[in-house]
This record gives sequence, structure tokens and C-alpha cells, in this order.
Amino acid sequence: MSANAPSVSERFGFVGLGTMGSFMATNLVNAGFPLTVWNRTPGRCDALVALGALKSPSPAELARSCDVVVACLTDSPQVEEVLFGPDGLAEGLASGSLFIDCSTISPLKAQEFAERLGAQGVSMLDAPVSGGSEGAKNATLTIMVGGAEADVERASGVLGAMGRSVNHLGPVGSGQWAKAINQVILCGTYLGVAEGVTLGLKAGLDVERVISALKGGAAGSWVLENRSGRMIEDDYPLGFKIALHRKDLAISLDLAQSVGAVLPVTAMAASFEDELIAEGHGDDDNSALARPIRKLSGL
Repeated sequence: MSANAPSVSERFGFVGLGTMGSFMATNLVNAGFPLTVWNRTPGRCDALVALGALKSPSPAELARSCDVVVACLTDSPQVEEVLFGPDGLAEGLASGSLFIDCSTISPLKAQEFAERLGAQGVSMLDAPVSGGSEGAKNATLTIMVGGAEADVERASGVLGAMGRSVNHLGPVGSGQWAKAINQVILCGTYLGVAEGVTLGLKAGLDVERVISALKGGAAGSWVLENRSGRMIEDDYPLGFKIALHRKDLAISLDLAQSVGAVLPVTAMAASFEDELIAEGHGDDDNSALARPIRKLSGL
């Protein structure tokens, strides 16, 4: 059993077994956590059941059998439905239980959900993640956490089994603010790498050798290391969908407007992503931000 496994006899649940959630839940099972799972498409549970997880017929039933529940869902409406809709988690969560939301949603909605759960004695952490499907698979995610110190301590084992860097940033909502900032920085990095790759290709250089030379310098980044090859080949297998990244940028731009911040690079990236989605590339990896840069350059 992993050192991250629980030291007390708590029962754990996981809802939302998409690209990220399935890997995250798998890491919890492999670390020795007694896990019950639920997904809107039940077949997504089968691989985890084969590893030893239990499958629940509904979020409410899952919550009744668990002390700590982790969710990884698409957006605020999906989180609200799974929490408070018919047969939702809130129907089964007992006073003293803990809900950990690893979805990327608005921090204002995270605070609202925490207040509603708090009224029935349930604690909540907002804990969005960064690191793509590779990070989810390899348990190397960066996890940005908002919530009470005692709740973060209680969740340290389960969070540590899913990520390599767990950061408590303040009260509920703080994790989502940090994730919004992460997406702002990341979109600029994607555009910068895409422009650099395009410039090298137009100049007729061996761009792979150039990238190799740059990785150890000031231009080095996760995107340069992990996504430049896709931009060179103009092939974008899924790591994190453009459509989901665009959803995240909408959150970032809304938050920026609410505090009077101007984000011109983020707005440009959002515009490019709108174009990509309209052209049918919404399910491509978000490194496909290179497509419009290449197109504008005649590649």
C-alpha cells in the first residue's frame, strides 16, 4: 500500500471518469484507497471495478457509502447537477463528510457550492488540477487547493496520491482563482511556442534541433518540452481538449472583467480557439493553437 493511503478507516468515492478522472481514480485504487465510483456513462466504471473499485448506481448512493468524495467534472453546471440534482451527492453526504472538487469551475460557483454544502455540515475543497492527461496518468498533477486548513490536512493523502505538487492557497475559491491564472499563463506559452516553431519552419531550420537547444535555456517550459513536437508535425492527439481549454479561458476572462484586468493575449487565444472549434477541432489537444499560427504563415 502507498504511503499516501489513508491512515484511518475512511471510505472514498470518485465521480466523473473522463480523460482526467479515470486516471486519477485509477491512481487512488492503485494506492490502496477503498474506492466507490460513479459516472454518467456506466461503462466508464468497468476498468476501475476490475481493479477492485465498487460501482454505485447514483451519486446519492455513492455519497451514502463514503466519507470523502472526489469529483472531476466538466464545468459548473455539471458539478451543480451531480451535487444538488435528483439523486445528487448532497442527498447522501452526511454531516462531517468532505467533498473535493477537482473540476475547473468559477471560484464564485465553488464558494456557492461550499456554502450550500456547509448548511448540511459538509466541508468542501476546490482542488482544480494542472498537468494534462500525462500528469493525471502518472500522478504528477499540480493541485491548487482552496478550503480550511483542517480539511486540506484530512485530504492530504488522497490529493497526494493523485498529484506531485499540492498547494493550499487560501479559503474555498482560491484554488479556482489559481487555475484561472494558470490557464492565462498557459495560453500565452502555447502561442509563444507555436510562433517560435512556425518561425523555424518558415526559415527552413531543423526545428527539432532548435527546440532541443532551447529547452535548457530561458525559453524552456512544459509546453516546449511536451507539445512542440506536435506543433512541428501539425498533429494534435488528445491531451486536453481545445473545447475544455476554451471553457477555462471564458472563466478567466470573466474573472478579469470582474476585477478590471485586461488580458489581450488570453483574448487572442480565445478567439483562435473559437475558430478552431468552428472548424471541427474542438476535440484536438490544445496545442492545436498552432494551427491558426501556421495557417496565417502559409504552412
